[in-house]
Amino acid sequence: YEREWLMESLIRYIKVIGGPPGREGLLVGLKNGQILKIFVDNVFAIVLLKQSTAVRCLDMSASRNKLAVVDENDTCLVYDIHTKELLFQEPNANSVAWNTQCEDMLCFSGGGYLNIKAGNFPVHQQKLQGFVVGYNGSKIFCLHVFSMSAVEVPQSAPMYQYLERKMFKEAYQIACLGVTDADWRELAMEALEGLEFETAKKAFTRIRDLRYLELISSIEERKKHGENLNELFLADVYAYQGKFHEAAKLYKKSGHESLALDMYSDLRMFDYAKDFLRSGDPKDTKMLIKKQADWAKNINEPKAAVEMYLSAGEHMKAIEISGDHGWVDMLIEIARKLDKAEREPLSKCAFYFKKLDNPGYAAETYMKVGDLKALVSLHVETHRWEEAFALSEKHPEFKDEVYVPYAQWLAENDRFEEAQKAFHKAGRQREAVRVLEQLTHNAVVESRFNDAAYYYWMLSMQCLDIAQEQKTEMLQKFHHFQQLAEVYHVYHYIQRYTEEPFSFHLPETLFNISRFLLHSLTKEIPLGISKVNTLFALAKQSKALGAYKLARHAYDKLQGLQVPARFQKSVELGSLTIRSKPFHDSEELVPLCYRCSTNNPLLNNLGNVCINCRQPFVFSASSYEVLHLVEFYLEEGITDEEAVSLIDLEAPRLNKSGNKWQEMMNAQRLRLNDSAVIIEDDDPFTAKLSFEQGGSEFVPVVVNRAVLQSMSRRDVLIKRWPKPLRWQFYRSLLPDASITMCPSCFQMFHTEDYELLVLQHNCCPFCRRRIDESNQ
Repeated sequence: YEREWLMESLIRYIKVIGGPPGREGLLVGLKNGQILKIFVDNVFAIVLLKQSTAVRCLDMSASRNKLAVVDENDTCLVYDIHTKELLFQEPNANSVAWNTQCEDMLCFSGGGYLNIKAGNFPVHQQKLQGFVVGYNGSKIFCLHVFSMSAVEVPQSAPMYQYLERKMFKEAYQIACLGVTDADWRELAMEALEGLEFETAKKAFTRIRDLRYLELISSIEERKKHGENLNELFLADVYAYQGKFHEAAKLYKKSGHESLALDMYSDLRMFDYAKDFLRSGDPKDTKMLIKKQADWAKNINEPKAAVEMYLSAGEHMKAIEISGDHGWVDMLIEIARKLDKAEREPLSKCAFYFKKLDNPGYAAETYMKVGDLKALVSLHVETHRWEEAFALSEKHPEFKDEVYVPYAQWLAENDRFEEAQKAFHKAGRQREAVRVLEQLTHNAVVESRFNDAAYYYWMLSMQCLDIAQEQKTEMLQKFHHFQQLAEVYHVYHYIQRYTEEPFSFHLPETLFNISRFLLHSLTKEIPLGISKVNTLFALAKQSKALGAYKLARHAYDKLQGLQVPARFQKSVELGSLTIRSKPFHDSEELVPLCYRCSTNNPLLNNLGNVCINCRQPFVFSASSYEVLHLVEFYLEEGITDEEAVSLIDLEAPRLNKSGNKWQEMMNAQRLRLNDSAVIIEDDDPFTAKLSFEQGGSEFVPVVVNRAVLQSMSRRDVLIKRWPKPLRWQFYRSLLPDASITMCPSCFQMFHTEDYELLVLQHNCCPFCRRRIDESNQ
């Protein structure tokens, strides 16, 4: 053993209080009430204090400043070791232990209870069997009979005792020993309300409450910038805690009513917010109403939101909500109340009127603003052309904005004549041509050749109209488009014959059409036209009508072309069977030249002209038979109008009962009854038909005034082309055969054919001029 000490009295209790190795200490309680402290390396025992009663148990605090003693009267006495002063005493104790982590906490057991005491606060009791032998943090070590057990004891009670006295730091120390999350939150909130931000920050960090940590951080930042209004800080704390009325009172007390207004506004508690409006400050009132309107919009109460936005003067937002919900009545009410200087809201109203298909209100709004350009655009977009025209007449600077879209709209709706006039008014002739060219190209690509022919005719007439300014270029285009129109018009029938299962035309008509087309395709083949289809139709009809030589030629030509698979078998079979036929054509089919009475071959290398006199043939636009017409030209110096007056001077050579010349359906016709007189041999015009035999050049028929005067008006057809073209004059050589000419496109027809076509289509088959239209 190391050492031995002799005591005055019996030892009743020994407590090891630890120490450095070799210098450990002991607390010794004697029966006579003396309490000693002994160190292993010291022979002398140190008397700490002397009391009158015997010691049963004792313990020293962690810092060696306090001593707790249980005497034989079951009283727990606590002394200050330095002053020997009795700090307090508690009854009913049989063992005591100080908390090794907290200076001011001890526990003692007795009477079946565990008593915990913190500082000078009242004792907190709970049931416990046994003797307390140690107290570390939140654990109490208890000896019951022969077993040692560790009991977890929450430190909530002592913590709340400190909190009641606003001793936040001490409460924090107690909480560190072990309390629940709810206790930590309570500590944090109490410290925050007590403006003990350091303790509150630690407590909120423990429970990971970032929202309150941000609040504390912002308060600390404000403090650094010199702000020191504790009432304002406390008001922010109350606002965070949901104690809004208390917060508002503190805001008002600290002179920050605007903060209370903002708080209630953000909370949508607008009735409370109104109490904090500064009297006579419209800015705050407007802000409050605007926030209330935003809230109404967010909770899907658009009607209320619109009314509030209007009250707050936020017209744009009110207009947007009304427009998005299609409330035209609300929009027009807003637009009429707005001042005309507020251009942006009014323009927005007009935009929604257009969107909601109320152009009348939109026009009214634009008129109010005075935005004429937008008004013109509105009329154009809504196709209210009459209003647009009226506006452009008053303001000529908008002429282009009106007539160009109008013309395009007309062209898109197949109203090309009106479109051409509109383009002309806008000074955009080239646009008219361009639109028609595009439509024509589309028609060809889509194999609508009848439409393509009509469009090309329209193009040619527009070019003729423009030719008054640009004579050479546009006249070339006119003739080119006229030719294309006729080619596509003819090919329409060929295409229908080859594509459709049934034919709508007589074999003779198809034969004439295919011959005419073949002779027209000598130079170039326009887009979309198939030479195979043309030759196939010609071969079939030639063979059927007895024109075997021509059929053989057509089949030979087909052999050198790429024939579609559906025609292949028919072409091969036809090529074989035609060889069994004689090598000549039926004389009934041979075309006759009415100028020189020459029978022309069915296949003519010169094209659609006579091989003898080179006189161009005039074809019927329906059956494509050669008409008994000869074109004649006027001598130099004779104007078109003079020629017509000279022709009109000669009285008809028929009696009145036989004169059937009349204007019917606004078309020129030559109709005679059976008593018609054939032109006499001494007719001056007949003499003019002569020409030099064997010449390769075409010699036109030129007539003078005398010949014109000798002519009968019923025998003459006139194509009255507009300037800069000259009129074309045709003389009928068989007056008993009636011919009709369309007054619009000047195409010639046998009268019976024309009447039938008009009954079918109610218009000219070539230019689609309706019969009920006046001759223009």
